[in-house]
Amino acid sequence: MLIHPWDAARDDTEWQRWLAEHDFGQLAVNGGPGEPPLVQPLHFVYDPAAAHVLSHLARPNPVWKALEAAPEVLLSVVDDYAFIPGPWQAPEGAPPEHGVPTSFYAAVQLRCTAHVIDEPRAKAALLQAQMEHFQPEGGSAEVVADAPPYGPKLAGIRVLRLQVNDVRAKFKYADSKPESVRYRIASGLASRCDGRDSGALKVQLSRMPPYQ
Repeated sequence: MLIHPWDAARDDTEWQRWLAEHDFGQLAVNGGPGEPPLVQPLHFVYDPAAAHVLSHLARPNPVWKALEAAPEVLLSVVDDYAFIPGPWQAPEGAPPEHGVPTSFYAAVQLRCTAHVIDEPRAKAALLQAQMEHFQPEGGSAEVVADAPPYGPKLAGIRVLRLQVNDVRAKFKYADSKPESVRYRIASGLASRCDGRDSGALKVQLSRMPPYQ
């Protein structure tokens, strides 16, 4: 992923705050010889204090065999994206049709070492942590290794703990453009308000000085 200086995260806090609100991504695992990578969409829980990611997948998933051969993986999370029409990006004083269209998006890539958890009690504890993240309002039984309703089903899944070794973050929101052009783009996103425009606008404005 190409990251220009103006697209880089301002600091670790910026990408960590963004990632805390985005817990669905794609896990890329090396394929076998001559095979393309395996890409597995999944929900996950990122713990910045422990610098690890928790998730789980069904036991028949082909990702497990691939991880045995190569545990180094990449978790990619992309969101708050929007198409930016050319006229919104036109330089000041230039005809609108001279503007070049582009894409806005935020992306965080976590390079990790994968650890597979199969011990029932450890697996239950990590699954409970995931449950509390995704369903904080409760309403479900506790995950206990030797008790229903989840205990008997634990054999059908494996827990994945990804130890984070490196992070690359990109926030592509026209930070290299003049302030007047950036606010024109922000106004366009606010007016269009389609798809993920509101998310893109929120991130863009967080990286801009207050409007004067």
